[in-house]
Amino acid sequence: MGYLALLRAPHVTRLLLGTLLGRLPAGMTALVIALALREAGTAYSRIGLATAAYAIAAAVGGPVLGRIVDRTGQPKVLLCSALVAGLGYALLALAPGNTLAAIGGAAIAGLAMPPLEPCLRALWPDVVKAEQLDTAYAFDSASQQILYVAGPLAVAGIAGAVSPTAALWTAAGLGFLGALVVATAAPARRWQAPAREHGAGLLGPLRSPGLVLLLIGLAGAGWTVGAQNVLFIAYAEQHPHQLPGGAGLLLATAALAGLLGALGYGAIRWRSSTATRTWALGLLMAACYLPLVALPGPVLMVGFAFLSGLALAPLLAAAFVLVAELAPSGTVTEAFAWLVTLFATGNALGYAVSGSLVASSLTAVASCSVGGVALGGLLLFAARRRLVPPVAARIAAPLVAV
Repeated sequence: MGYLALLRAPHVTRLLLGTLLGRLPAGMTALVIALALREAGTAYSRIGLATAAYAIAAAVGGPVLGRIVDRTGQPKVLLCSALVAGLGYALLALAPGNTLAAIGGAAIAGLAMPPLEPCLRALWPDVVKAEQLDTAYAFDSASQQILYVAGPLAVAGIAGAVSPTAALWTAAGLGFLGALVVATAAPARRWQAPAREHGAGLLGPLRSPGLVLLLIGLAGAGWTVGAQNVLFIAYAEQHPHQLPGGAGLLLATAALAGLLGALGYGAIRWRSSTATRTWALGLLMAACYLPLVALPGPVLMVGFAFLSGLALAPLLAAAFVLVAELAPSGTVTEAFAWLVTLFATGNALGYAVSGSLVASSLTAVASCSVGGVALGGLLLFAARRRLVPPVAARIAAPLVAV
């Protein structure tokens, strides 16, 4: 079994568990900020500002921290950022009713969110065998499906048993504990980025046209996921007595499909190139979302929700490998951070645009959801030659000429 062999490899279980633990706050924060501020009597408009401050700051901070990791190593950056993020959560917990403290605390927590995702993905080539890389990235992608189910559940449980403020303190503690587990692991301590490619300059990994096109295509997938959230919430409101669990059932079904899709992807020995798999999975994801436009009855909608989730995690798993292949030397951690940022930005835009369409038509929302990944997949297909890593292109060139 590929996954059993992966988990038996030295350091793999520790790195996975530490990263999952430290990334759990990312799945908790939006909800816990809203609950804590609402409990303090804060207006919804100010809650929106605080959650937006967190999201924007995280989008800005991720690539910056990734670049620092590439230049200085992982441990110091992980531990220092976790401490600073913890201060942001503390500020939120101590003064949730103060608008400036809430927005400032949320911004600090987002800006300094430990870059555990890009750090883990930069470590995989040093931790597992080359033939296990696809399996490792697939397992990594599958774990994300768990995070965004476990995070809100953890917030609900802690807020119900104690208080939303206690959930904020918990998020701060989990972020630091996860960063500590990863930062003190031997692979993280000895990891060093290769020498930075000459001419990488201010743009860093964005100097690679293929990588930029890949990130834009994945932003389309992020758009689709954001719009899907709105679609499922609005659909559940229209079928309150026919859909047990409401939007949560539809979202959990899609997340379960993503988990199974990633595990299935990682269990296959692929013969096609990573670039080919990436654009093909982008188009497959669009095809999997297309049935949602029909807006069928609740039973069939649950089935379509499952179908929609199947290709996302495999697409990300393939993209993780391709990012590492396309990133210029010495910029891989920053490149992975840009992937997180672009996907999250697409997600937020899809959420916002589809939210403005809800009042007019659910069909428009469903079409908005499908449109994001369809355009992203078509872009990846059109740019497929640009997605071939430079080394692979150089190796293939003489073969073409023969």
